[in-house]
Amino acid sequence: MDTLRKLLQQPSSHTSCFVYRRRPLGGSEGNEMGGTEMKPDQPEPDEDLEAEPNSDITALVVQQPQHRRKTVIYLFLCSLLIFTTAFLLGYVAFRGSCHYCGEVGEMVPVEDKPGIDHYPTAGMYPGELRDMLKKYLQDEKIEATIRRVSRTTHPSGSSEGTALAAEILEMFKDLHMDHTWTDSHYATLQFPSRTQRNSLWIVDAEGEEMLEEIPLEDPDSYCAYSAIGTATGGLVYVNYGRQEDFDWLRSAGVSVIGCVVMMRVGGGVSYAEKVLFAQKAGAGGALIYPDPADIPQDPRRLGLNSYTAISEHVHLGSGDPFTPGFPSFNHTQFPPTQSSGLPVIPVQPISANVASKLLSQLSGLACPRGWQGRLPYVRCVLGPGFSSGDGRKVRMGVYNIMKPTLLNNIFSSLEGRIEPDQYIIMGAQRDAWGPGAVKSGVGTAVLLELARTFSHMVKNGFFPRRSLLFVSWDAGDFGNVGATEWLEGYLSMLHLKAVAYFSLDQAVMGDDNLSAFTSPLLADLVESTIKLVEHPRHAGQSIYSQAEREGGQWKSIKSLYLNSGAYSFTAFGGVPAMELRFTEESRVYPFINTPLDTIGRLQEVLGGRLGVVGRSLAELVGLMVLRLAHDHILPLQITSYSQSALHFSTQLNKYSAELQARGLSPQWVFSARGDYSRAAKTLKEDILNSDIQDETMIRIYNTRIMRVEYYFLSQYVSVVETPFRHVLHGRGEHTLSALSEHLSLLTSDPRSFNEARFRRQLALFTWTLQGAANALSGDVWNIDNVF
Repeated sequence: MDTLRKLLQQPSSHTSCFVYRRRPLGGSEGNEMGGTEMKPDQPEPDEDLEAEPNSDITALVVQQPQHRRKTVIYLFLCSLLIFTTAFLLGYVAFRGSCHYCGEVGEMVPVEDKPGIDHYPTAGMYPGELRDMLKKYLQDEKIEATIRRVSRTTHPSGSSEGTALAAEILEMFKDLHMDHTWTDSHYATLQFPSRTQRNSLWIVDAEGEEMLEEIPLEDPDSYCAYSAIGTATGGLVYVNYGRQEDFDWLRSAGVSVIGCVVMMRVGGGVSYAEKVLFAQKAGAGGALIYPDPADIPQDPRRLGLNSYTAISEHVHLGSGDPFTPGFPSFNHTQFPPTQSSGLPVIPVQPISANVASKLLSQLSGLACPRGWQGRLPYVRCVLGPGFSSGDGRKVRMGVYNIMKPTLLNNIFSSLEGRIEPDQYIIMGAQRDAWGPGAVKSGVGTAVLLELARTFSHMVKNGFFPRRSLLFVSWDAGDFGNVGATEWLEGYLSMLHLKAVAYFSLDQAVMGDDNLSAFTSPLLADLVESTIKLVEHPRHAGQSIYSQAEREGGQWKSIKSLYLNSGAYSFTAFGGVPAMELRFTEESRVYPFINTPLDTIGRLQEVLGGRLGVVGRSLAELVGLMVLRLAHDHILPLQITSYSQSALHFSTQLNKYSAELQARGLSPQWVFSARGDYSRAAKTLKEDILNSDIQDETMIRIYNTRIMRVEYYFLSQYVSVVETPFRHVLHGRGEHTLSALSEHLSLLTSDPRSFNEARFRRQLALFTWTLQGAANALSGDVWNIDNVF
């Protein structure tokens, strides 16, 4: 028996036995995925044994028949070990390539959970990471930070703003992240003059004698980037100042040329767009006021009082308007230029009281249905004359000053362990003209809480695949200047590195309704995540299930808009971006950009549940960031733009007869749309059928996915003259919206249709779409588009 034992210990040229042991998840560096580890059973040295070179178990059994039974047992045990080991290896390999394996063993089709990755990171599965995120988020810290940020006004360039920046920098440093730094710019901002206040007068018919001064009850309110100077003329009420409002006035024979126009806040258009439409109609100046019909005035402090005006910038763009397309670094000399989005007429915000005093003196045509606001003692008439009948006019004076201002964006980051050069970015503006509880406090608080939470997760075993970047932006009130200047400075590299951007600005204004202003590439990610987050008002119900209980599915996906903190990232930088917002369904939060935007009023609107709602928003963003930072394949819906192109193709079909009569063919667009749809579908299928353990292939796929948004930036327009180059979300002649609007003239106003202009627009859009299709196809030898 001793001889048999010694013979079995020596190496064999035919048979090897293995022993195996389980290694816990999150084990050593060599086996960080956990599972079964196999090692050959190493023989103990025995100097007394001289084995024959070709001896084996079979020979041994033949030579020693008396031990046949025990030898068979050994053979059986070795075979069983080999079979078990092979089975375990096959199971692990199957789990590594299976696209249909659920998180707890059930079979779940991949379509039900698109992009979800079931591989553990440092011993943690997605469910464990979600639980860890929820565990570390603290609503008390969110509320405390909002209180701290909004304790005083802190506009960009002020001593209060500088002190707050220093505080936030120290908060980031205390988290001991991988990197913390500042990025500085010099930008030209506009502020109210301290020596000559903006003014409003009623003057005589010649505009020389001042008859009555109309005091501006809120003297610190102003419209940043308004034109400087005075405007004198009749006063015309133009409802919301939308294009359709000016069109109606023109059809009714009411001219606004040379007049001062008065507009209500709201109507779905920004201050900058209102001013643009007024300029195009020939107005000489503009006054903007909050009407009680749109912004409630409530004695319980939940509404705006009648003597407060709402400030806002009026630059039809973002960033420093005096360096369009260029970063505002102080060591760079730029040619003298300015943004075409700067207004050429003076603009001033006024209170409801001031608006009521002026409108109550007007005469002229009665307002059409739907234009009547709720100003007290006002009979809605249009002007431009006054009821006194003596030809009096309005004179407004705007004397704001331009000032070069040092901006400081504050950054902190956690490096990814596998793809550190790919960034998921979260940001919020830091400055505010008032206390800014909603305007800057909420976003800053959620940003810091997410940074603290992810930092703690990393210290407790979470290894993000990609890097996380947390940013506090300066000069957001002036049109996202800090964020846009950073984008302009690093545009040449960000489209290769930025996975997605999450704007946290104005994230909490209520607790009833959630809206997502987003790039279509991120829409599916939102809809899958809201099923995992509890509704802040309805315990035990997710945001999604609560929407279903109220009579339908959650459908609050909206397009990015110009003043959004996310807009520049997509329309200018080609980075998928999103801005989430909790609001009240029945009323708007009326205090933004006023001295009334305090934490006390926000708590009243939320019934004292500010921390709870802020935590729900932070959890929602955090879970989406977690997916983007953890999954092998980025969960971006690359086929979403196929629908936009298909919708436009349908429009073209409606005008096929008119186009053919002019010798124009839509076939170019149809071919490009088909090529893009096929390329997106093929890439999606390739990903589903690939081995996601192949890091080289994963890197190639993710690079193609990340650049989809960038592909839709038109390469045929100047970034200086047309900074928002995105053909679907941008602004300008190259965009799909401009092309569709021009196309509609074929039936509505054929004489205004410009064939040469339309050909150029169609070519720009078509070749941008075709370029996106070619790039999405991958390598040049994979492009089989027939165009």
